[in-house]
Amino acid sequence: MKFAIQVNTSPYQSNAGHTAYQFINAALAQGHGIFRVFFYHDGIYHALKYATPPDDEFAHTRQWSGLAQRYQIDLVVCVSAAQRRGLLCADEAHRQDKQDNDLADGFRISGLGQLIEATLVSDRFIVFG
Repeated sequence: MKFAIQVNTSPYQSNAGHTAYQFINAALAQGHGIFRVFFYHDGIYHALKYATPPDDEFAHTRQWSGLAQRYQIDLVVCVSAAQRRGLLCADEAHRQDKQDNDLADGFRISGLGQLIEATLVSDRFIVFG
């Protein structure tokens, strides 16, 4: 089975993002596929490159980046939600005449079309948060 996942809450607002991460790992271990993870609303904070949690806390961004690298999972951050919250990739930062690239490795910024495509090509669409 192929899944599309949406994460709507920030890593520190609820456990929804962590639950999504655990679900994905369990699904992959069972031989299922993950077509795309779409980060929407405050879920975009999972992609913040400069998030530095204390050593004894779960490092959400680093874990998502590692997951994307290990399994070639497409981690998409909603461009509108990201802009509203000040998270910019290098291209968008340049376009907005800003100085920084805030997007962590393994993530990319795109639009709702990527979410629609994910729901159309996947067998199941699951929203966390």
